[in-house]
Amino acid sequence: MRGGWRDGSSDVDLVLVLADDPASTLEAIGPALELARFSARIETMILVAGEIERSADCFPLLYSDIARASVTLAGTSPFETLVVPDHHKRVRIEQELRETRIRMRRVATDMARHQNFGGAVERKLKQARAPLGSLLELRGEVVADSLDAILTACGTAYAIDVAPLRRVTEDAKLAFQTLARLLDAALADVDAREQPRKE
Repeated sequence: MRGGWRDGSSDVDLVLVLADDPASTLEAIGPALELARFSARIETMILVAGEIERSADCFPLLYSDIARASVTLAGTSPFETLVVPDHHKRVRIEQELRETRIRMRRVATDMARHQNFGGAVERKLKQARAPLGSLLELRGEVVADSLDAILTACGTAYAIDVAPLRRVTEDAKLAFQTLARLLDAALADVDAREQPRKE
């Protein structure tokens, strides 16, 4: 629960953990999940309990986020005791930040001359929220999960004035440049945390 709910536009993310996933079980729960999706915007991810620990290296940020921000509606959450190693988080943080940084170049080439450039920059900023928040956590900083709190903490950590990122629609080009600087600083931080390779 992050407090970012917007009535009428936000989805509810539901994680359904099954003991096993025979086709008969999936077929049986299908109508209820379809009703939930179309009537209440509930999007369900279905996991099997036995795969969660084994797949934590593939989804380190997602699973950490579920453990931190979820509410258990029934049963016991397997995420409460899940330990995700920092080196798995570091790799995923780097992947997400680099992807955002790479895609920003296309935003600049395709959108910089268009009126909706600010909207494109805002979307990239929102995509960067989760990996930046995870990086702050990796640094040992306790920060609220809101975009504003994460930007403030990143600005302090990397000595960057993040004010233009709060005024994207007023000056999209300055916001773009600021976001690029912020991502470059965050990536340098991630690179510095890479474990040395064993010979």
